[in-house]
This record gives sequence, C-alpha cells and structure tokens, in this order.
Amino acid sequence: MPTPYESATLNLKLFEMRREPVLRAARSWCLHDFNPEGFAELAALATRHNAEFRTVLSYWEMACSLVTTDAIDATAFLAAHNELIATFAKIHPFLTELRAASGEPHFCEHIEAVVMASPDAEETMARRREAIRAASKMRATLDASEIPS
Repeated sequence: MPTPYESATLNLKLFEMRREPVLRAARSWCLHDFNPEGFAELAALATRHNAEFRTVLSYWEMACSLVTTDAIDATAFLAAHNELIATFAKIHPFLTELRAASGEPHFCEHIEAVVMASPDAEETMARRREAIRAASKMRATLDASEIPS
C-alpha cells in the first residue's frame, strides 16, 4: 500500500495531466455535451466524437488502474478526482451493451471497480446524471435565448 505522500504525489501528477489541452477539451465535451439517453445515442455520439470518447475513458481507466493495483489509495483518489463519477455515470447504464458491441468484456473495468466501491455509488451517479442533464438543458435554453430573432 502506498504511503499518504506517495498517493498525494501520484494524485497531483494525475491532476496535472488533466490540464493537457487535448485531454481538457475531451473532458469538457464529455461533461457538457455527452449526455446519451439510450445506447443508440451513446453509440452515435461515441462514433462521431471517437477521439474525445477514447481520450476521456482511457485517461480515467489508466488512472483507476493505479487504484486497483494499489499504487494510489482509493479514498485519496476519489477525494481528488470526483469528476470520475460524473463521467462514469454517463456510460454506466449502457456498460453491458457497450462491452458486447465493442467485443471488449473488460471495457472500463478499472473505472467500474473504483466507482462502484464508493459509498452510495448508484445513487450518486443517478444524481450526477440528472444534474448534468439539467445543466445541459439550461445551457441550451440560454444559448437559444441569446440568438437574435
């Protein structure tokens, strides 16, 4: 098990990686514009925005693998990287279909292990999904009202 200092150091390095411009743009797309309500919509969005989809999920899968292999303390990781839960909440309802369609039965298994081990994971993800969808609808309404007639 890592020392608190080792976990903190790795968490800070992961946080620094999130500031890389391509990853930052992909995370922004995922958090704001990727809100699938069904598997067909998820597949279409993931295809149209394949680079963003892969960038975000591969980053979080790599980061979570550090937790599942005991390189980072899970509690410290979740405290530092709360965005992970919102990201996973978007694909979780479709994970079985996504794994079957991709032919990858272990797709996002490290993300799933870390998120689902957190207290009240299902309830937290449901709240995050709803909050993100509401914010997205609010942005769309504001954007539409700013368009001159």
